[in-house]
Amino acid sequence: MTDLTPTPERPGLHVSKPSPNTTATGSAVCHCGATATATGDTQVRALVEGWTANHGPAHNQTGR
Repeated sequence: MTDLTPTPERPGLHVSKPSPNTTATGSAVCHCGATATATGDTQVRALVEGWTANHGPAHNQTGR
């Protein structure tokens, strides 16, 4: 399997939770240079919400 962790060369968002009993982890790298990591369901949820609102797809919206 290919490593799905985002890098500056391959920006994106990666979330992992292999089973309901494991801790969620996440990492994000934006093409603008912002990076973030999170551990735990609540923190990963916040990472995803922040990424969606401020990075990744948000950079493609008109007026930004």
